[in-house]
Amino acid sequence: MQKLNLIVTGATGMVGEGVLHECIKHPAIQKVLFVGRKSCGVRHEKLSEIFLTDFLKPEEIREQLKGYDACMFCLGVSSVGMKEAEYTKLTFDLTTTFAQSFLEVNPGSQFVYVSGTGTDSTTKGRSMWARVKGKTENTLLNMGFRNAWMFRPGYIHPGEGMRFTLPMYRYVKWAYPYARKTFPDYFSALEEVGLAMIHCVRNGYPTAILEVKDINKAAALEKEWLKNLPQENSSSIETDNSDNQSGILPDRDLKKNLGCG
Repeated sequence: MQKLNLIVTGATGMVGEGVLHECIKHPAIQKVLFVGRKSCGVRHEKLSEIFLTDFLKPEEIREQLKGYDACMFCLGVSSVGMKEAEYTKLTFDLTTTFAQSFLEVNPGSQFVYVSGTGTDSTTKGRSMWARVKGKTENTLLNMGFRNAWMFRPGYIHPGEGMRFTLPMYRYVKWAYPYARKTFPDYFSALEEVGLAMIHCVRNGYPTAILEVKDINKAAALEKEWLKNLPQENSSSIETDNSDNQSGILPDRDLKKNLGCG
């Protein structure tokens, strides 16, 4: 089995946290580097961290980005209340600047970008955020990566025990099973997003832009592969932290488990 080394950003947000946990659990992932402005609060033998206060200046950590097969870029901001120039800086400029630095030290690597359903590839539509996201996608697709994967999730259902789930999800989670069954092409579980990313990087996918139905299909393919994997190759993490879906100890629980707090 080929082992992969991955970089994950945005793990102090809901999507990035879920993706990070799936990467750590996955038997085909050898090493994970989290790049962020602050600690993600997770401790595991596969995981290391680098702090970058300004993602528009990735040259500060350029040498430390070497040796990775792919970057899963889950960092992003809401466009609510923003002018187009500001949102472009924090979405297009930030993402493409980091991606270019990553590519320069990892030629032949892959890049996964979390965009969103409704993204406008023509960049000519009326929705400001969709135009900016479309411009970002287009630039990444033509940057020179071996593969660049654009993820366009719709509603993402969070996993149990995640630290960075938005409070609003507590009030709508009861409806998820019914909505998913009725409108399957609009809903994904957070676990599926992470598994689909790993599947694309590990095994490829027919299209570079993955809508919700593609995300769910890629995740199902990866689940099937994992199910058929010999038991000795499966990654298991034993812990008494039963509330955490992945069995990976966040920092706050790690100290308690070790008798430090």
